[in-house]
Amino acid sequence: MMTSVTTSADLTGSFTPAAFATHLERVKHLPAWWLDRKRAAYAQFAARPMPKRSDEGWRFSNLAGLTLDGFALPAAIRFDQMAHRELGVTGADHLVFANNRLVTRQALDTGAARNGIIFDTLQNALVKHSDLVKSHLLAHPSKLGSDKFAALHEAFLEDGAFIYVPKGVEAELPVAVFHYACGAGAAVFPHTLVIAESHAKITVADFFAGRPARTNTGLIAASNGVPLQSFACGGNDLYAGHGAHVTYIAMQDWSRETLSFQFNAIVARRDAKVLSLNLHAGARQARHESFSQLQAPGAHSDMLALTVAHGSQEFDQRTLQIHQAPNTSSNLLYKNALLDQAKTIFSGLIVVDPDAQKTDAYQSNRNLMLSDEAEANSLPGLEIQANDVRCTHGVTSTRIDRELEFYLESRGIRAAQAQELLVFGFFEEVLGRIENQQLHDSLTEIFRKKFKS
Repeated sequence: MMTSVTTSADLTGSFTPAAFATHLERVKHLPAWWLDRKRAAYAQFAARPMPKRSDEGWRFSNLAGLTLDGFALPAAIRFDQMAHRELGVTGADHLVFANNRLVTRQALDTGAARNGIIFDTLQNALVKHSDLVKSHLLAHPSKLGSDKFAALHEAFLEDGAFIYVPKGVEAELPVAVFHYACGAGAAVFPHTLVIAESHAKITVADFFAGRPARTNTGLIAASNGVPLQSFACGGNDLYAGHGAHVTYIAMQDWSRETLSFQFNAIVARRDAKVLSLNLHAGARQARHESFSQLQAPGAHSDMLALTVAHGSQEFDQRTLQIHQAPNTSSNLLYKNALLDQAKTIFSGLIVVDPDAQKTDAYQSNRNLMLSDEAEANSLPGLEIQANDVRCTHGVTSTRIDRELEFYLESRGIRAAQAQELLVFGFFEEVLGRIENQQLHDSLTEIFRKKFKS
């Protein structure tokens, strides 16, 4: 009888001690406390096993598609080799990262700078605002099953965006951050850190996309003509101080041959409001974990997501809403449209601590099935330790009403257009929460193109 032996290579894949040493050499100018944290994170990553079928946090997930082999920390790339695309917000300041490095930026206007808003790279913030970053960067451990990949993210995180809004300051326009993975086997680790002090207000738009590398003869592609796979392991930290308002909107548009992980951590203090809206369209297999903590009375969190799943794509969404204080509220709404043989997984949990009386929490996952072969799995849950709360959850999976389609077609609208109109009517409940009209229109158009592709 043969026994399988787990080796170091099985646990680390391409992210070997030698690769980590190379990464550390590149960031050795950063503070010692951060380098120590990275070393500890790498040790955790290397020691932890890969997910197994028996792990409850990976129920319904396709583990056969998970691999850490075949990736590499990519070389720098010239910005003019990329098809850069902005979200279309006139005057919005932005940072653009490609292959873990800053490639271009548009700085904040002098008025915003005079108000004390900081919009900079994470590397610069680690040096210039070390104590502030130390308090908020990756301050909350992964709780949703991907601790190995979260440790990998911390170990190899090279750069990202840092947004700081001081007390009482409201940013008039959104700021935008773009993260690109370029080339065959590229491994990228994007991160965005948002800190809004008391009664501050900010809107942040994150955009994630894949771009095949270019050679003298064209794009590097696999033998079947599809760009080779990349690996994206990203995260964000959203902190809203007392009375602050933070709006975070992300468009995930990695290439169709990408393995993607994204970890979102939200902290809302007294009377703070945080809206996190994530749009999912790219990747072959994408896992998105969102963890929201309501830490003081009056705190509110909106957790919203839209997904268009094509072909054999798999979108695995895991959420946790923790109410830690009385009179807090949260609202989660995840909507998925599934075509072809696509698969979605939603697993959400609302936790109410014993002292969190008067909690008002809602969780809803709605799936629009556009194919007989698509698969939607939903696992909502409640863990309530207080006795004066209102907590509800619900799941629906449905098809487009044929009578609605017939109504549109009878008025001269082609079947494909009728379906698109009905799908985007289904989506508008979430898209309509984007207050900036330019941002709403440009994201809707990107999502519309993805639906047709």
